[in-house]
Amino acid sequence: MSQTVAVVIVNYNGGSCLERCLKALSRQTRKPDRVLLVDNNSDNFSSDQIYSSFPQIEILALNKNTGFAAANNLAINRLDDMEWVVLLNPDAYAEQDWLEKLLNGAESHPDFHFFGCRMLATAENTLDGTGDVYHVSGASWRRDYGKSAEGRKQGDEIFAPSGAAALFRRDIYIEAGGLNEEFFCYMEDMDLGFRLKLLGYRCFYIADAVVVHEGAALVGSHSDFQVYHGHRNLVWVYVMNMPSPWFWIYLPQHLLYNLASVLLYVYHGKTAVILRSKFDAIKGLRRAWRQRRLVQAKTKVDIRELRKSMGHGILSPYLNRYE
Repeated sequence: MSQTVAVVIVNYNGGSCLERCLKALSRQTRKPDRVLLVDNNSDNFSSDQIYSSFPQIEILALNKNTGFAAANNLAINRLDDMEWVVLLNPDAYAEQDWLEKLLNGAESHPDFHFFGCRMLATAENTLDGTGDVYHVSGASWRRDYGKSAEGRKQGDEIFAPSGAAALFRRDIYIEAGGLNEEFFCYMEDMDLGFRLKLLGYRCFYIADAVVVHEGAALVGSHSDFQVYHGHRNLVWVYVMNMPSPWFWIYLPQHLLYNLASVLLYVYHGKTAVILRSKFDAIKGLRRAWRQRRLVQAKTKVDIRELRKSMGHGILSPYLNRYE
């Protein structure tokens, strides 16, 4: 079966990471039908330089940094001739058969509609993730992060894929409204995955589709940027998406997780940024609640089944990390 697929790369100061990403993409055994690179007004970005090395790539250079979510939406709205779209970070380097394995996996699992892949860390013999976990408290993390690369070599159902390397049927991406542009960056992939789950769509982890992900290479692990957006946005993901009655039942855990996060970052000297993230999250609650009504009105899935796919252990959020 012929499947059309486009790869979307959103770049902001990717530098050598972007070049490595594009080189890996150019060597794929199954070439993408289109590659659309959106540059978010990077410093010293040169379209001519990219074209000279990768003439097949389409480039959309923006005059401001619109964020990860808006840039991906802009690209995917332009790809109306494609059946599938792939989100790929500039710091994710695909193995040669990655796209071929992704599409083969999608064809082999017709009951699933979006897909994650096996992400290896740059550290030797270490996993960066095998799909994202969403906990009832509102915390999320990459499954198997930091574990041996020899693990999890069988595909299975997951809650959501990491936005660093994910395959979506384009029509369901559009139906769900794409990534939430108010998030700017971080947790927007989990938010989209949650909305797709509420619409009744399922996500599968394709174990033999492999990328190396240089996580936090572009913004830094636990940088102020990451802490602010990640911990602001996780509040909004919970408020917009967690269906009743689970919203009210797990609200104490959500509040406890937020309190524990604040105390942790205060301890590590990031008092100003973590307090600002929570203050701005609260300021946005009225808007988030309006969006919640729209999201919940479209819910098609049995919420009892949805709950089964979430993490439940009371200590789980504190024993894992989201990168």
